[in-house]
Amino acid sequence: MPTLICGSIAYDNIMVFHDRFKNHILPEQIHILNVAFLVPELRREFGGCAGNIAYNLKLLGGDPLIMATVGDDADPYLVRLDDLGISRVHVRRIAGSFTAQAFITTDLDDNQITAFHPGAMSFSHLNKVADAPGATLGVVAPDGRDGMQKHARDFAEAGVPFIFDPGQGLPMFSGEELMDFMRLADYACFNDYEAKLLCDRCGRTLEQLAGEVKALIVTRGGEGSHIHAGGQRYDIPCVLADQVVDPTGCGDAYRSGLLYGIAAGWSWEKCGRLAAVMGAIKIAHRGGQNHRPGREEISGRYAQAFGSAPW
Repeated sequence: MPTLICGSIAYDNIMVFHDRFKNHILPEQIHILNVAFLVPELRREFGGCAGNIAYNLKLLGGDPLIMATVGDDADPYLVRLDDLGISRVHVRRIAGSFTAQAFITTDLDDNQITAFHPGAMSFSHLNKVADAPGATLGVVAPDGRDGMQKHARDFAEAGVPFIFDPGQGLPMFSGEELMDFMRLADYACFNDYEAKLLCDRCGRTLEQLAGEVKALIVTRGGEGSHIHAGGQRYDIPCVLADQVVDPTGCGDAYRSGLLYGIAAGWSWEKCGRLAAVMGAIKIAHRGGQNHRPGREEISGRYAQAFGSAPW
């Protein structure tokens, strides 16, 4: 049962500045800011929400289909998808553009300065959910603004249940537009900050918004997550990680567990627990796609946390 993942494919260029920004930025001179940081450490990671979700869903044994747009520089990423056995039939190359990418500079206090170039992602509206007729479940993850709106309508018109997961793209939409997404979607997922922003933009309480979908999921970092479904709230505990190295992509790993559980017809409590396990595994590794657990290891981590294996 293929899961269609509409969202971004991106490169994350991560640089480490071996000092503190505050030592080089004069507050009284920010109106004429002109600074340069020497960054001896640089790594390029495969990322983007669609890429990360698909990667994790594949680890679980799911069948992810990515629907995304990439640029002329996408060959390394496309080769990687082939090597992972993840279909790229619905990955469209936009000639004359770059693949979306983030340039992230981090200092010794873990402060970050990020520049994001959307590139080919801005053309995501050219993709059509109807081009993937075999999909039985979907997700609208952060992507080009027009593409997110189009794919939500496409899923609804096709009768394919989907998760609305706007992530960092949420501020692009007005309250009315967000309510449109909530009415179209079957499920919705936010972190706690995004959930507060959603309520503020829509002028609704979280409980009222939960009534618009079959389930509304709110992730809360180290405090676990809440799943609002059927008038109940399921409290999902955080799973202890081996170590906390890098939170990048943890939300995407969590969402892969949700998608796997929904496709399998699991209870919400079980879906949330698998999602929590995937997040805990990911946070112990740098980047969004450098963890490589097999299904046996994932099952063992689930059993260790919750007393029984998930499959």
